[in-house]
Amino acid sequence: MKIGIMSDSHDNVPKIKKAVSLFNEQPVNLVIHAGDLVSPFSAKELKKLDARLVAVFGNNDGERLGLLRILGDKIHLAPHEIKVADKKVLIAHEPYALAALQQSTYYDAIIYGHTHEIDVQTTSKPIVINPGECGGWLNGKCTVVLWDSVSNKVDIIEL
Repeated sequence: MKIGIMSDSHDNVPKIKKAVSLFNEQPVNLVIHAGDLVSPFSAKELKKLDARLVAVFGNNDGERLGLLRILGDKIHLAPHEIKVADKKVLIAHEPYALAALQQSTYYDAIIYGHTHEIDVQTTSKPIVINPGECGGWLNGKCTVVLWDSVSNKVDIIEL
């Protein structure tokens, strides 16, 4: 299954639009947003995805009721667990307890954001993916990830 992963878009609507366009062109089966959309107007762009969306709240998502109004059951408190085909995936925003979670084999994948830095670890179970920042406000690089959940191949895409 091909999965698009993004995080920390921080209201950068042009980059969110690019990510949505990329994910629709691929096409991906699922898009995961690991938090910090920030405002409801940003969430409206994610409704244009052809794929299913699963998002979690981040520490900067100030208008949670507005985000819930737009995204409904597609956005959750973090951490949030989903099943992707036969894999258990944990979606978090902040990497709290990441080292401890990596010691467990309960999850097949852990996806997180918050640091705005790319972190891809695919050589052990669980794999770990932080797509960096879609918004590009901190480091100037706007990145998302394409993950093949069968082969665990991860492609980092700069928008």
